[in-house]
Amino acid sequence: MRIDKWLWAARFYKTRSLAAQAIAAGHVKMDGHTVKAARELRCTDRLEIAIGNVVWHIVVSGLNTQRRPASEAQQLYEESAESSARRAAAREARQLAPVPGSELRGRPTKKARRQIRGFNENAA
Repeated sequence: MRIDKWLWAARFYKTRSLAAQAIAAGHVKMDGHTVKAARELRCTDRLEIAIGNVVWHIVVSGLNTQRRPASEAQQLYEESAESSARRAAAREARQLAPVPGSELRGRPTKKARRQIRGFNENAA
């Protein structure tokens, strides 16, 4: 089975084209080596998948050509314990110390615009 199809079926990427782009960018490695999207994947292959700041270390345990529900897709791979612990620690760190400005959504309110304007005028 092609690796881009498997990444799509295992729900790591929303579309096959996104999976292929990630593979071409070098975000997916098999046994420490970059691969091409058409590379054949077998059970027991080890993959390293980088999605944003999150890195997954998994072992392929099943192949499925169809995209199934997430509960079934999780049975297609086994994540290493250290990878799972590292992702949990990163998630905890993001919750404790969020990125500044991450709570801002959309346009500023009228009050926020006045504060921004006042800050910019006083700074000049």
